[in-house]
Amino acid sequence: MANKITALFGIKYPIVQAGMVWCSGWRLASAVANAGGLGIVGAGSMYPEVLREHIRKCKVATVHPFAVNVPLLYPNVQEIMGIIVEEGVKIVFTSAGNPATWTSFLKENGITVVHVIANTKFAIKAESCGVDAVVAEGFEAGGHNGREETTTMCLVPMVREAVKIPVIAAGGIGAGAAMLAAFALGADGVQVGSAFAVAEESSAHPLFKNRIIQSGEGDTKLSMKKLVPVRLLKNEFADVIAQAEAEGADADRLVRILGRARAKLGMFEGDMEQGELEIGQVSAMLKAIKPAAVILNDIWEGFLIEKERISTIKF
Repeated sequence: MANKITALFGIKYPIVQAGMVWCSGWRLASAVANAGGLGIVGAGSMYPEVLREHIRKCKVATVHPFAVNVPLLYPNVQEIMGIIVEEGVKIVFTSAGNPATWTSFLKENGITVVHVIANTKFAIKAESCGVDAVVAEGFEAGGHNGREETTTMCLVPMVREAVKIPVIAAGGIGAGAAMLAAFALGADGVQVGSAFAVAEESSAHPLFKNRIIQSGEGDTKLSMKKLVPVRLLKNEFADVIAQAEAEGADADRLVRILGRARAKLGMFEGDMEQGELEIGQVSAMLKAIKPAAVILNDIWEGFLIEKERISTIKF
């Protein structure tokens, strides 16, 4: 399939693997790239030199394009950007910050830039900063989320109308039918997170992967809105946060409860009760751990099947 996204990134399918903390290292990124999508190395959980190692290993593991995701609110951003340029990364997804800060620098170094947004205001701002595309990420998504709580079905058409650059839909997309729906809403491609978090090549802890595929409807909740909203699987830590929020806890108290390395504790080290377990609502639809290539192919084949089915409906 050739469209704006496949042409922009030089990939076969308009399917992007999200840059997820503690899940998206070089193994996952290269596996997705080799399967025809755009794999992303998630820098958010990496020290600068660890990121350099993952970029180099990804280059060895695939000849196809891949990207690096950089949350702009994280420390060491300047060093990370320097490594990205030094290592010749061609595509960068930025998130959680002001795109005006780094877009010009990246573009001057010949890098394609995509920024993740959760409302039309920031989509317009990102476009004005010169990014090549935006990811419109809806309320259903896992990890850090928009304060507006706008669902993907509402967000994507509003962003499509607001900007002229390509739009990648994210949030609640883990199957071909959802991908088709995103295209019907005006998206040029889709970003898939949770479905790839349970891939065999994901660096997430096996206990976390198993908890995801065992989850059901209502097992995730958007929490910590007074800090940076994040969607979490329910566990003892999430219950403590929910209780504190019900008592009117301010941001300082939430920071104290959160502590340090809480996401690493859960997603990477496997503490299913005291760890922060970031995942999207689509987790309730995920029932098996599979290779990334199988996951991507299932989404693509499902997209084609649903596209054909819709075309035969008589109105």
